[in-house]
Amino acid sequence: MDLSVIKALHIIFVVSWFAGLFYMVRLFIYHVEALDRPEQEARILTEQFRIMQRKLWYIITTPAMVLTVLFGVWMLILYPYYLDFTWMRLKLGFVVILLLYHFVCQYQMNLLKKDALKWSSSQLRLWNELATLLLVAIVFLVELQHSFNWIKGTVIFFVVGLVLMFAVKAYKRYRQKSK
Repeated sequence: MDLSVIKALHIIFVVSWFAGLFYMVRLFIYHVEALDRPEQEARILTEQFRIMQRKLWYIITTPAMVLTVLFGVWMLILYPYYLDFTWMRLKLGFVVILLLYHFVCQYQMNLLKKDALKWSSSQLRLWNELATLLLVAIVFLVELQHSFNWIKGTVIFFVVGLVLMFAVKAYKRYRQKSK
């Protein structure tokens, strides 16, 4: 198979994986907030969120993760010299963190099945931003691999992180005022 096809499939499954992760944590937030509703409403909502989480996780998110890794490894087998590049090793480090993030989300989903997750919706919103930071880091490393100024890149990474954190906090204040 042509490298361009493998790379295209890798990108397609990366997009699907991130879409699944972003939406999954959003469902966690709604699930946690539903627990504060009146009992009957909470029961109906949480049951629906459990169904949505299970289907999203096992039909979209996890298969997309597996296929992302499969096509990424396939490219590295075809072109092992990519591992000589600093940007690729850094990217793979972020991918390992993303895999850990994936499995922590699965653990959170399993806790939510038992209504045992102790995280607040605000904490989950911040957690969701970690995936955004990983996406930004990985895309910048891949796309600007040879022209990227590492100092500038590190500053941009932390600035994006701070902006996201402040945005989540501002949204929380806005929601509290709206109630």
